[in-house]
Order: sequence, then C-alpha cells, then structure tokens
Amino acid sequence: MPFLVARLGRLLRARLVGWRLPLAIVVFVFLTSWLAMALLEPGSNEITAPSNYWWYFVVTAATVGYGDFFPETAGGHVVGAYVIVGGIVTLTLLFTQLASYISTIRGRRMRGTATLDLEGHIVVLGYTQGRTERLIAELTVEDRLEVVLCAWDELTGHPMPDQPAVHFVRGELTDDDVMERSCVARARTAIIDGRDDNETLAIAVAVNHANPEVHLVAALRDLGRREHMTYVNPRVQCVQWHMPYLLSEEAVDPGITQVYSDLMSSGGHGNTYSVKLPQGFPHTTFGDCQMHFGRTFGATLLAVRQGDALVVSPPWDRPVETGTILYYVASERIELAALAPAGRG
Repeated sequence: MPFLVARLGRLLRARLVGWRLPLAIVVFVFLTSWLAMALLEPGSNEITAPSNYWWYFVVTAATVGYGDFFPETAGGHVVGAYVIVGGIVTLTLLFTQLASYISTIRGRRMRGTATLDLEGHIVVLGYTQGRTERLIAELTVEDRLEVVLCAWDELTGHPMPDQPAVHFVRGELTDDDVMERSCVARARTAIIDGRDDNETLAIAVAVNHANPEVHLVAALRDLGRREHMTYVNPRVQCVQWHMPYLLSEEAVDPGITQVYSDLMSSGGHGNTYSVKLPQGFPHTTFGDCQMHFGRTFGATLLAVRQGDALVVSPPWDRPVETGTILYYVASERIELAALAPAGRG
C-alpha cells in the first residue's frame, strides 16, 4: 500500500498542482482503506461503520490515535499502517504547499508585485532615498496608520522590509494597475512626492481618477504650480518640497498646512506675536494667563520662554513671573500697556 501511495503521488503530481494534489491523495487513501478495512475486519468490529470510520481515519492519518476504534486482524493492522503513511504524505504535501504559498506571497510583497487589501490607509507615491524613509517614519510614529509606498520600477525591492505597517507596490505610478494594487480607491490620504513637478501633476491626475474624494497632498518645488494642481483636485493641499515634515503633518491632520500658512502670513486671520510680562502682572500661572488672554484679547497662548528655556504648550499650572515671554496667536498685537496693572479694566 505505501508503494501504491508513492506511485499515485508521482502520477498525480504531473497532472495536479497546488492544493488539489493533497486533496486527491487523501480522498484516494480514504476510499481504498475503507474498502480494504471492510473486507478484512469481521462484521462485529464497528470500525467500518460510516459514522465511525471517518473518525478513525482522521485520528489515525493525523497520527493521534485515540484508540476508541482499532482494527483487530493482521490485515486490518496493515490497512491502519497504510492510513498512517497516507496521512503523513498528505500532511507533508499540505505543509510544503503552505510554506511555498507563504514564501511566494512574501516574495511578491517584497518585490512590490502583490495586490493589497487595505482601507483607510495612506498611500505615498514616489521614492527618494533617505527623504521617503524620514517621511514614513513620521507617518507611522503613532503606530496606528498603515502606509503603502509606491515607487517606480527602478526600485526592485522593499526599502523598509522590517516595518510591518509599511507595504510596497512597484510599477508605473500613473497606471491604473498601481492605483488598484495600492488600494487608492479606499485610501484616506495620498501623498505625491514626485521627482519633479510635472511628474507630481501627472500622478495627481491618476490618483484623482482612482479616488476623487481622497485627501490629496502634493509636494511641489514651485508653489506657483499650485493652481495647476487645483485643476486636478480643488481640495489638494500643496506643500513646499523642501519641507517634508509638513507632508506627514498634513496627511495625518488634514488642513494643518492651511493653519501654518495663515499663521506665517502677515495678512492672515491669526498672526503670531510675543510679549514680555511686565512688573506687577497679576496672573502667575500659564493657565491663568491663557484664560486672561483669551477672554480679554481673544488670543491663544502657544509657548513660554523663561531665560533660555522655551516650552511649547506647557501645563496650565506652570508658574510664570515678571520677564517671562509669552508667545500667542491673535488678530493683532497686544500692547504692553494693556497688560500693566494700570491698564487692567
């Protein structure tokens, strides 16, 4: 019998591939062993009953052998050995096929040729050695986002294989194939970091075609090309190419580049200022100052500087004293006289 199983395996291997080969062997061994057991065992042995033999076959083929059913004749023992060998052959084929499948899938993922199944992730289109690694490190710092890195065919392998949250797709970044394999249609954000502004614009067209509702962030060398990008997607957020940290911040917190732009613009709705607390200023903690500045001037405190120490967003119970510099956002500068004791209303 073992010889027949081996011959059968060689015969079927030429005709059956993948998972069908172990399935064919286990069905063959089950049927032939059941028939042989029914011929060799006496009628008083309940092992050959349909409700019992499948259980005997499973536990024997898996080499567990509970012993609740067992053959009584010498011929039955030979059939039992045949079942054990058939089970070992089947399990070996199954584990080999499984290992091969896992290896193939991992190899395709490392080569960037696999089709992913993700939703609510961030897609980064474009790769620049060093720069992209820093960008993705910022995106994954909170350990709650999955990132798909899409690169041109020149990059033949996953540049960050040790990071499970970073997936890799390789191909023509303007092709529908890359859009599909990287699941752009189900992404929350797409960051385009092309090799030049023309390439970034071309990729943006492909991304917008795949998902018009995606939060689109584009790195531009020339921000004068922003208008061209809005033709593709009016909600696109354009970031200066040499400020990659803004790409990650905009991707994680949409709209934050508009806040920065407003703060850094002299014509914005909220400008940043600083003031040194005068002698006799009555509020002695950062929280008290925050409430006073908000209620009195409609301002928001950002940071304090005491000596050489700058602290952004300090705790509310942090003490402040005369000479402390407060940095704040307001529609206009607060005059020092308004903070002096005599200026209090």
